[in-house]
Amino acid sequence: MLKTVDYKSPDAPEQFVESLRATGFGVLRNHPIPQQTVDSIYKNWHKFFYSDDKQAFLYNPEKYDGFFPAAEAEAAKGRLVRDIKEYYHFYPWGQCPDELRTELSQYYQLACDLASELLSWVEAHSPETVRALYSEPLSDMMRGSEQSLLRVLHYPPLHGDEQPDAIRASAHEDINLLTVLPAANEPGLQVKSRDDSWLDVPCDFGNLIVNIGDMLQEVSGGYFPSTTHRVVNPEGAQSNKSRISLPLFLHPRPEVELSAKYTAGSYLSERLAELRQASES
Repeated sequence: MLKTVDYKSPDAPEQFVESLRATGFGVLRNHPIPQQTVDSIYKNWHKFFYSDDKQAFLYNPEKYDGFFPAAEAEAAKGRLVRDIKEYYHFYPWGQCPDELRTELSQYYQLACDLASELLSWVEAHSPETVRALYSEPLSDMMRGSEQSLLRVLHYPPLHGDEQPDAIRASAHEDINLLTVLPAANEPGLQVKSRDDSWLDVPCDFGNLIVNIGDMLQEVSGGYFPSTTHRVVNPEGAQSNKSRISLPLFLHPRPEVELSAKYTAGSYLSERLAELRQASES
């Protein structure tokens, strides 16, 4: 079981970064994101996914904002079977239903601010040799960025006719620096441990779950390893319940240097091309 860190504890930054380093995940309680806001977003977007309104907001293939139906869901790198999910990509500059925009925009800003603080924790507790690799302070990489993505995910109930081996989210690593995720309304998130076993991530409503993405691994020279995780299918009576999830993927400005090999923009372009190729296979 992953350790839960009290955000208000004096040694929270150190405990949080230790957890990230050891497991790739940090779980926070007593954090600044109001639970009633998360609950309201879950309820409102549950209604959206079960309405016909979503068809009016189909994603823009150039900007990747908007609604992605289940038939367009991504397949993880190396997988030929699509995940069992539909989702909405929200950026403040992108399309969004008017009645949902204000609440989601406020959450987006709140989550981005907290994520930037967590990046400063990561930097403060990085060894000097690792900090020397950062082309600029980690939190500064986010200033002026319009790339951070808020994804509203809907995993529908299972009906028994799903493709063999298909699961809600197959094992993958995130592309970005950090992912910030309020605990979903249903369990299922698992992280792969160093001994290759799968651990359940605490799903207590009110927890905030943070994991390392590939960009943080790249910028830290591998000191903070990106974490493999998945969302498994529910069983029994739980299989007829839908699951809503709200990850924020923290992305730097495109010109930020991650390493001698990549800028944030070139890294993202390469990974998106790999995902498109996998989904089209």
